[in-house]
Amino acid sequence: MKIIYKAPGLPAEIRDVPNTLEALQGLVGGYIETVTVATDAAIICNEEGRLIGLEPNCTLLGVHFVGPIVVAGVAGEEFTDLPEDGIQLFMAMFKTDH
Repeated sequence: MKIIYKAPGLPAEIRDVPNTLEALQGLVGGYIETVTVATDAAIICNEEGRLIGLEPNCTLLGVHFVGPIVVAGVAGEEFTDLPEDGIQLFMAMFKTDH
């Protein structure tokens, strides 16, 4: 599955990862929580990130994220490849995040 991965203090990168719960949990370091940002995209983060003191990462669409995050495509209730226009949009947003 084609996603964007962003770790604290590092630039966002496009990755191809298995579309499994285990793979997504491994990327964010624990149980996942999703923030729906469009009908075809969601941000996946660590559900307990603030509670366990994960490092601040970025602010997207007014939401402050901690720990590593994943931006994935959504089709119905399933994660899927992030569409190319979504990749371009989010990569541009990460470049302007301060």
